[in-house]
Amino acid sequence: MTPPGRGARRAGRRRKGRGRRSDRAAVSRFAPRDLLSEAVAGILQRPARSALTALGTVLGIGAFVAVLGLTATTSSQIDGRFNALTATEVTVEDVGASDGSAIGVSFPEDAAARIERLNGVSHAGVYWPVSLPEGDSVRASPVGATVGEEETQVAAAGPGVLRAAQPTLKEGRLFDEYHEREAVPVAVVGSGMAARLGITTLESRPVVFIGDRPFTVIGIMGDVRRKADLLLSVVVPAGIAAQEWGEPGTGTPARMLISTRLGAAAQVADQAPLALDPAHPERFKAVPPPDPKALRDTVGSDLNQLFLLLAVVCLVIGAVGIANTTLVAVLERTGEIGLRRTLGARGRHITSQFLAESAALGALGGLVGTALGALTVVAVAMAREWTPVVHPTTLLAAPLIGLVTGLLAGGYPAWRASRIEPAEALRR
Repeated sequence: MTPPGRGARRAGRRRKGRGRRSDRAAVSRFAPRDLLSEAVAGILQRPARSALTALGTVLGIGAFVAVLGLTATTSSQIDGRFNALTATEVTVEDVGASDGSAIGVSFPEDAAARIERLNGVSHAGVYWPVSLPEGDSVRASPVGATVGEEETQVAAAGPGVLRAAQPTLKEGRLFDEYHEREAVPVAVVGSGMAARLGITTLESRPVVFIGDRPFTVIGIMGDVRRKADLLLSVVVPAGIAAQEWGEPGTGTPARMLISTRLGAAAQVADQAPLALDPAHPERFKAVPPPDPKALRDTVGSDLNQLFLLLAVVCLVIGAVGIANTTLVAVLERTGEIGLRRTLGARGRHITSQFLAESAALGALGGLVGTALGALTVVAVAMAREWTPVVHPTTLLAAPLIGLVTGLLAGGYPAWRASRIEPAEALRR
């Protein structure tokens, strides 16, 4: 049987133990609302330093959003230009008979007219490089410059070829169906060939001699949107070229250039061989433009990888800035940390406080950086007259990335703060 005094003493000890545990629970309680208020107070206590700390995240997130937005905008612009030019170009090659027998030129005389009757075709024409007789050269008069055969490219082309190339004329005009039909000896020269021949203006009525045959220069092309090799060529009508140097041979086969409206290239490529020769469509090989989606994906992937690496570097720089500033704040607030520990705060509470401050700075920097990055994309697009493209996932993910960056950057300083001993902190 237990003596009454001993039982009373045990009951007293149990009540005291429960009281101590209750006191410790009361001291160690740190509600989320209190954590948030302490974090905000810590940030507002030194606003200038907090702003400079968040600046690293602002720059990192801003660069992240800007580079991804500019990448998407540039990819969209490349895709648009590809669709406007390459996706509207079809080339038809003369492959001859399937058994390899010589049949001459497969293109009929009215090849351009047959193709231009197809739905979706803008312009079409046959062209081939002219093989000059050995020893012939090209010279200009009255300028008198001479270009050797190895440096000269004389091209025979129908009027539709020049229109399909979409040239920008520096001076003069292009030859037309009349020059083609009547075999008029005229020529259009590219800007590169004109510079070699010394032709700078049409006011002196320059003439180009190809061998001994004179051709009146009626136009100078300053630039072309297709077939850039025309800028280094002397282009003459196919009719006069066939009379002077004969039809294209097996070494220099004829080709056809077709420009189409947007979206019609694949259909025109399927119909062109049959339109040229319904009896022998196998003599022609139509080359449609490559798939624009594959090109866009390739270009976009390369640009994304390059600029994403740059954005990650910017984020790392911002994280280092937050970590450095937070660590300095821990050293400056050693006395405050010691007082909190003395009053009952535990190590995890100190860790939570500094993590909350660094996360708040990271999230704030992420929001501001997202806005600046989006404004940068819009400003660059407006300056270049492009359509700005920023994916919604980028705008949603950027502030979260800033928050995570702040948490990671504050991890070591927060752990360092939690390891400070109360007595040592108060002595300092």
